[in-house]
Amino acid sequence: MSGGDPQLDARLAAMLPTWQDSSGKVLSCHEKIKVLNQNLAELLELAQDALEDAVLMGADEAQVRACLHAMVDALENPYDS
Repeated sequence: MSGGDPQLDARLAAMLPTWQDSSGKVLSCHEKIKVLNQNLAELLELAQDALEDAVLMGADEAQVRACLHAMVDALENPYDS
């Protein structure tokens, strides 16, 4: 997965979905699946680093988690018509 922390890789592997298109059909292109999985690996690693940094600097863990959730909820689909 990320090639870094084995624990992070194991957590990511447990979270990865079977990727589907908007009609529910399973994606079969291995390159597309690889890119999607790599993107999630990068996000997980960055989010984990951000959480650890925040906690080490004395920030409230629950607040940091809420902020990360809010950021994901605020993502916009630029292709939505």
